[in-house]
Amino acid sequence: MIKPQIQTRLVTEIGVSAPQIAAVEKLLADGCTVPFIARYRKEAHGNLDEVQIGKIQERLAYYTDLEARKETILKSIDEQGKLTDELKAKITGCYQKTALEDLYQPYKPKRRTRAQIAKEKGFEPLADAIWNGDAFEGSGEDLQFARDILAERLADNAEIRGLVRRAFAKKSVVKSEAAGEKAKEPTKFEQYYDFSEPLATIPSHRYLAIRRGQKEGVLWVHLELERGPVMEDILALAAKEAPRSWPEANCAQVALAAEDAYKRLLAPSCEIDVTVEKKMEADRAAVDVFAENLRHLLLASPLGEKAVLAIDPGIRTGCKVAMMDKTGKYLGKTVIFPQQKADEAARTLALIVNKYRPEAIAIGNGTAGRETEAFCRETLKKLHAQHPEIPIPIVVSVSEAGASVYSASEIARKEFPDLDLTVRGAISIGRRLQDPLAELVKIDPKAIGVGQYQHDVHQPLLSAKLDEVVVSCVNGVGVELNTASAPLLERVSGVGPALAQAIVAWRDEHGAFKSREELKQVKGLGAKAFEQCAGFLRIRGAVNPLDASAVHPERYALVSRMAADLGVGLGELVGNPAAAKKIDVRRYITNDVGEPTLKDIVGELTKPGRDPRAVFEPPKFREDVTKIEDVKEGMKLEGVVTNVTAFGAFVDIGVHQDGLVHLSELSDTYLTDPASVVKAGDRLKVTVIGVDKARGRISLSAKTHPVIGGASGGGHGGGTAGGTRPRRQTSFAPKGSSGFSCNPFANL
Repeated sequence: MIKPQIQTRLVTEIGVSAPQIAAVEKLLADGCTVPFIARYRKEAHGNLDEVQIGKIQERLAYYTDLEARKETILKSIDEQGKLTDELKAKITGCYQKTALEDLYQPYKPKRRTRAQIAKEKGFEPLADAIWNGDAFEGSGEDLQFARDILAERLADNAEIRGLVRRAFAKKSVVKSEAAGEKAKEPTKFEQYYDFSEPLATIPSHRYLAIRRGQKEGVLWVHLELERGPVMEDILALAAKEAPRSWPEANCAQVALAAEDAYKRLLAPSCEIDVTVEKKMEADRAAVDVFAENLRHLLLASPLGEKAVLAIDPGIRTGCKVAMMDKTGKYLGKTVIFPQQKADEAARTLALIVNKYRPEAIAIGNGTAGRETEAFCRETLKKLHAQHPEIPIPIVVSVSEAGASVYSASEIARKEFPDLDLTVRGAISIGRRLQDPLAELVKIDPKAIGVGQYQHDVHQPLLSAKLDEVVVSCVNGVGVELNTASAPLLERVSGVGPALAQAIVAWRDEHGAFKSREELKQVKGLGAKAFEQCAGFLRIRGAVNPLDASAVHPERYALVSRMAADLGVGLGELVGNPAAAKKIDVRRYITNDVGEPTLKDIVGELTKPGRDPRAVFEPPKFREDVTKIEDVKEGMKLEGVVTNVTAFGAFVDIGVHQDGLVHLSELSDTYLTDPASVVKAGDRLKVTVIGVDKARGRISLSAKTHPVIGGASGGGHGGGTAGGTRPRRQTSFAPKGSSGFSCNPFANL
C-alpha cells in the first residue's frame, strides 16, 4: 500500500483521482497486466486508458525505488551515529532522487579528500573559527587547509548543491567545437564545429546529435555558465547558515573557500548531473518518437488472408521468390534473374501466377526493388493480354527493414530449418504484407529502423518502451490462437515465452484448440494466466461463437442471459447488429459490471473479433520515378511516411532514398511537433523542393504553395537520423516475349 503523501503526488502528476490510483495499484499487485486492466477492469479504475495506467505503473515503480533508497540511506547514517530527528524528517519527506542524494552527500563514504587530510593535520578548529566569525590566526598554508575543510562543507550542503545544479539546468549554454584536427575534416557534424545553444531550450534531437559527435571523437562539448551570479547566490546562502555575520577577514576566507568549492567540487559534479539528466530527457523524447512510429508500423493495414507471392530483389544472386497461401503457409521457392535472363524470369513468374493465383506480389524495397516492380507489372500486363481469364495480382512494395535480421534469427531457423537465409527473408516480406503485426513481432524492434538516434539512447529505457508498445498492439488487435506463432503468443497478456511454447506444443500434439476452455489443459497455464490471456485470444469456428470475440469468458453467462432475454439463441445474437442494438445495457449493470464493460460487450456482439486496423490500400508510386536521378524539383508525388522524428518526417517516394519533409514544410500553419499531423504509414502528397544527388538527399514539402529550390538538399539538423541508405542502382525490364510455356517451375 503506497503512502498517502505519494498517492497525493501521483494525483497531481497524472491528473487522476486517489481511488483510481489505489485501484490500479491493487490490480497490479494482484498480477494483472496493463492491457487486461485497461480492457476488462474498467469499473474498478474508472475507465482509465492504457497510457494512464502505464504512467501510474511507472511512477509507482519510481516511488517504490525511492522509498527503498531512503531506507538504505537512513540505515547508513544511523550506523554512523549522525542521524538526527531533523535530518530524518528531511529524508523521509524527500520525493526526488537527486535531492535525496544531496541530503546524503555529507554522509557518503568518500575516498581520502583534501578536507580529510586537513582534519587529520588538526586544522578543523581553525576552519570552525573562520566559519563561526571568531578571531583566528594562521599562516598561508594553515589557512589553505582550513579552506579545504570549508570548501567541502559548502559543496556537501544540499541547498547549495541544489542551487548550483538548478543554475546549470536553467542558465547554462551547450558549447561544441571541433576536436583537434577534426576542424579540417568534412564530417556530418560540421554544423556543430562552432556551436552554442541554451541547454534549457535545445531540442532533444539536436542535443543527441551533439552527443553522438562527442562520442565519435569529432566534437568537444561542455556547458558554460556565468560564474559571478552563482557565486553571489552561494555566498548569500552560506551567510544565512552561518552562526553570525562574518568580520571582513572571515568573509574573505569563506569567499575563497566558496570559489574553490564551486570550481573544484560543485561545478564539475553538477555539470555531470545536469548533462546526464538532459541526456535522459532527450532519450525519453527520442524513445517516445520511436515508440509512436513503431505503434503505427505494427498497426499498419494488413492485406489479410490472401495468397501472396513474395520477392526479395537482387541483382548478382537473382531475386528470391517464395509463395505463401492465404494463412501464410510456405509453399515453395525459386530464383529468377530479371536482369540476366529476362525472358526466362518472365515465363517463371507467369507460371507461378497461373498455378497458385496469388492476390498480391510483395516486393522488398531494397536493392533493385523498383526495377523488380516494373518487371513484374510489365510481365503481368503481357500475361493478362494473352490470358485474360487469369486473375492478375496487385504489386506492392514492402519495407524489408529487419528482414535480414529475422532470416538469421533463432526464430527463423526453427520455423524454416531447411531454407536458406535469403528465402526466409522473402517469406518475411510476404507475411508482413499479409499481417504486419504478426510478422514484425518476430524482429527486434530496434532492427526495424523507425527510430531517432536509437543506438545513442539508454538501451534499457528503449527496450522497455518498445516492448510495452508491442504488447499493447498485440493485445489491442487480438491473436488467432490456432495459427499464431510462439513469438506472437508470448506478447499476449499473461502468457510470456514459456507459456507460448507450451501452447504451441499442445497445439502440435492435440490439434487445433476447439474452445478457450481447452487452454486450461496447457501445462503451466493456471487460473491467473487464463484470466489474463483468454479475452485476447480468438478461435474462429469454435463451438461457442463468443470464443472468436473479445468478450471475456467471465462474461459468457451474462451474454447468454442477454440472448435469452431477447428470445434468441447465442449464435443468433453474436454478429447480429440488429439484435445487439435491442440490448438495454442498463438492465445488466451490477456492482462488478458497469456501463463501460457492457458497451464493449455490445460492440463485440455487433462485430465479433473486429480488427481495429484500417483497410489495406497499396501505395501509389509514379512508375517513371525509380531512382534519385528521376527526381526533379517541382515534381508532385505521393509517398508513404516511413519515419517521424522531432525535426520532420521521412517519406518513401519510390526511390532508394527516403525524402525529408522538414518540420517547417509539413504544414501551411506553424507546427512544433511533426507527429501532430503525420504518422508512420500515412500516405502523403508532396512536392520536391530540392535534390542533392551527391549526398543522396531529397527535400520535400507538404505545403500548398512550397518554395521550389528553397531547401538545401534534405539536410536534417544534425547527424544521421534514419531514412537514407545508399543502394545499388540498376535498370532492367523484361524483353519482348511471344508467350509463356506451360511447364511448372521445378522448385514449386
